[in-house]
Amino acid sequence: MKKMIIGITGSTGSVLGVRLLEILSGTNVETHLIISKWGHQTLEHETSYTYDEVTEMADVFYGPGDMGAAVSSGSFQTEGMVVIPCSMASLAAISSGQGTHLIHRAADVIIKEQKKLVLVARETPLNQIHLENMLKLARMGVSIAPPMMAFYNHPEKIQDMVDHTVMRVLDQFNITVDTMPRWEGKMKHP
Repeated sequence: MKKMIIGITGSTGSVLGVRLLEILSGTNVETHLIISKWGHQTLEHETSYTYDEVTEMADVFYGPGDMGAAVSSGSFQTEGMVVIPCSMASLAAISSGQGTHLIHRAADVIIKEQKKLVLVARETPLNQIHLENMLKLARMGVSIAPPMMAFYNHPEKIQDMVDHTVMRVLDQFNITVDTMPRWEGKMKHP
């Protein structure tokens, strides 16, 4: 069974992390979840889910202060990690190697072990600090995957846009789920 670490931080977009957990529950991927303090606050503010409901969706859950957790070690075998959503504070901490809580520490370990790390960065507009931190991480092989809206698949509701983002994130791990139509190169011609 594949293992994936999922971090949910305090940036807006908690529904993305929740939907990722929902989709992975029907796969052969074992989920290891960490929710930051502000991720907890934002989750309950933005969604109808409770913290307990979301933590129960994961196969394994760790508190953000559990620096001795299995995922804090390079010996933990995983396909990689996704931080979804990823606040700019977390992106900056990961970029500078500052493990202030378990999400940051686990991401640092993923980088040092040269595993796949995907950051679903949430902020707009982006300032020079954000962009420099993203560039620094991208040069290390980290995938920066902001939840960009796509319209070629003709979304009808917000859930369609969420599903498209989650599908594209999972593509980064070679996990194929077809929650939305994929681009097939066919356009309507006038």
